[in-house]
Amino acid sequence: MADAKMMAQMSGKEGFIAALDQSGGSTPGALRLYGIADTDYSGDEAMFRLMHEMRVRIMTAPAFSGDKVIGAILFEKTMDGEAKGKPVPAYLWEDRGVVPFLKVDKGLAAEENGAQVMKPMPDLDELLARAVKKGIFGTKMRSVIAHADKTGIAAVVKQQFEVGRQILGHGLVPIIEPEVSIKSATKEEAEAILRDEIASQLDAVPAGEQVMLKLTIPTVADFYKPLIAHKAVARVVALSGGYSRADACEKLSRNHGMIASFSRALTEDLRLQMSDAEFDASLGRTIDEIYTASAVKV
Repeated sequence: MADAKMMAQMSGKEGFIAALDQSGGSTPGALRLYGIADTDYSGDEAMFRLMHEMRVRIMTAPAFSGDKVIGAILFEKTMDGEAKGKPVPAYLWEDRGVVPFLKVDKGLAAEENGAQVMKPMPDLDELLARAVKKGIFGTKMRSVIAHADKTGIAAVVKQQFEVGRQILGHGLVPIIEPEVSIKSATKEEAEAILRDEIASQLDAVPAGEQVMLKLTIPTVADFYKPLIAHKAVARVVALSGGYSRADACEKLSRNHGMIASFSRALTEDLRLQMSDAEFDASLGRTIDEIYTASAVKV
C-alpha cells in the first residue's frame, strides 16, 4: 500500500515532479549540457559519479523543496547513493519534503509498427522490493510512439499497464509513460489513438488502485482531460519531450490539471562552472517558471 501522506501530496498538491533519471544512454548529453566534456572522464563509473554530484547539487539547493517540487524521479544508482550523508530517498522525503520515484525500465526495443516497447525487465521484482525498502513511493517507465499506428500504440499501452500491475503488486504507484515524439508527423492522430487505448486500460484497473500518467504535452490543449478525471488516475504529468523550457511551459500552461515532469528543461541553464550562489539562483528561477506553468493555467 502506497504511503498515504505521499499519495496525498502526489494527487493533490500544487507543484511539479523533477525528472532526475537520465541513465546510461542520455547521461553523456546531460553532462555536456552541464559543462562536462566527454574527454573529462573515462568509463561508466566516473560518468555516473559526475552525474550523481550534479544531482546532489540540485537536490540540496535551497529552492529544491516540496513547496514547489513535489516529487523527483531517480535513476537506480541515484536511489542507491547518498545526499548529505543520508540515502537519497530518505533525504528527499525527510529533509526536503519531495516524494521519491524510481525509473525502472531498461531502455527501448527496436521500433515496430511505429512504436518502441520497453526491453524485458527480468529482475524487476527484485528491484521493486529493494525500492520499497529504501522508501520509494512509485516508479516510472518509458515507451516511445513515433507514428499514428494503432497496432504499435496498443502494444505500448498494453505492456505499460501489464508492468504497471506488477508494480502495484509491490505497493508502489507506477507512472505510465507512453511518450509521443514531438517530431512525429502524425502526433495529433497518435494522441487520439493513445487516449482511447489508455482509457480502455484504466477501466480495467482494480477498484481502489491508482496509477499516474506521464504524457507528451498534447497538440490540442486539454486533450487529456478525460484521463485526468478518471478515478484510476492519481495525477497526469507532462514530459518536456525536447521542447525548450520556455516552449514546454507555454504549452503546459494551456493544459488544465496537468503538471510538469521535466528533465532537460529543468537543467538546461545549469553549469558546473557556476558559483553556488549563481547555481542556486538559476535553479530557483527555473523552478519558479515550471511551477507557475504547472499551477497557473491560462
